[in-house]
Amino acid sequence: MIPQEIIRKKRDNQDLSKEDINFFVDGLTNGSFSDAQIAAMSMAIFANGMTPEETVCLTEAMTKSGDTLNWSEIVDSELVCDKHSTGGVGDKTSVILAPILAACGLYVPMISGRGLGHTGGTLDKFDSIPGYNTKPDLETFKKVVKDVGCAIIGQTSNLAPADKKLYSIRDIVATVESLPLITSSILSKKIASGLSSLVLDVKVGNGSFNSTIDIARDLSNSLVRVAKGAGLHCEAILTDMNQVLGKSAGHTLEILECIKYIKNDFKDHRLEKITNELISSLLVNIYKISKEEAYNKISTVINNGLAAEKFEMMVAALGGPKNILSSYEKDLINTSVRKDVFSSEQGWIEKIHTRELGLILIELGGGRKQVTDKIDYGVGYDNVLNIGDEVNSSTPLLSLYSNKNIDDNLINKIQSCFIISDKKTHKLSEIFETIN
Repeated sequence: MIPQEIIRKKRDNQDLSKEDINFFVDGLTNGSFSDAQIAAMSMAIFANGMTPEETVCLTEAMTKSGDTLNWSEIVDSELVCDKHSTGGVGDKTSVILAPILAACGLYVPMISGRGLGHTGGTLDKFDSIPGYNTKPDLETFKKVVKDVGCAIIGQTSNLAPADKKLYSIRDIVATVESLPLITSSILSKKIASGLSSLVLDVKVGNGSFNSTIDIARDLSNSLVRVAKGAGLHCEAILTDMNQVLGKSAGHTLEILECIKYIKNDFKDHRLEKITNELISSLLVNIYKISKEEAYNKISTVINNGLAAEKFEMMVAALGGPKNILSSYEKDLINTSVRKDVFSSEQGWIEKIHTRELGLILIELGGGRKQVTDKIDYGVGYDNVLNIGDEVNSSTPLLSLYSNKNIDDNLINKIQSCFIISDKKTHKLSEIFETIN
């Protein structure tokens, strides 16, 4: 068996056997598939798809490519849970959700990824915190989860290593949107993490990889089916990504927004609605309580400061500032140049080209074009307006932070991402539906 024959088989839209898939996954970790061959294989899968059986086999093989975690000897394994988002611009729910769940008595061993395509990655956001170690060894990871209740890190070298290799290639060869590759990538990490429950935030809209609700449903059904087949309780919630989530996009700016949120200083309504929906899904399932009771638990741990305390404990335990809740303004100094971008028209925001806004951030250094690219964590947007907001020529659409030249061309590109109507437009729903 040789790599090019496996690639040719999928290129010609033939079903891969379990042996074929195992050979490919082995090749991701032992080097028998070159980067070029991995790219070709991912493109063949992107073009021709996979059957449900192939997707299950791929997920199982990716899961078994490295270590798997067992929490039963450390904590109550029934309380081990996590959340995953399919990605979007300004999607910062993980940063807020994990400490809130920990404050509610659950354990969240969150293995996060870096940015893919036009979307920002949770791991990149935490890399913007000075000293925070996103690559601890497994023993440290487990200790932090046990002691604090949550830890957000990147993939260790031995946890689903095949996915780690494929993930990095997918990002630079335009195969991010492949449904079977998304399914296997998400679930291999989650199953290997030893979870009992998982909630999926499946984004829908022009700022996500799922441009229509039908695509999002297909992905949700694939994820839930494969997860449950692996014995993992799973629910998918379809949420809006036709606009930036929260008021900011860009790593340092998003961490700042999350700290203000968890300290109860400022909470964007849309961000709060979606985050609470995801948290309550897990609380309802694990504790067998009503949704109202779940919302009351969330409110309690935010108002009494326990969720903020859990966030600070996690950051400190993983090498970040020990008192970040009080020192964040000096710990997260942003030296980028700020410039407000004003509306060129009067009216109401009817549509936002959210994906384009994400791509502009990458051009400015806020994301990667190549695997080896360094990120400028200070790049980003703040105070971003939403669909339905009223504007005129004195209204900032957003505040841009950049270390590159902010010229008229860049300003015009950002302005063109906001479609203004002379008729009043309505706010969009935050939650579309739930699939379980």
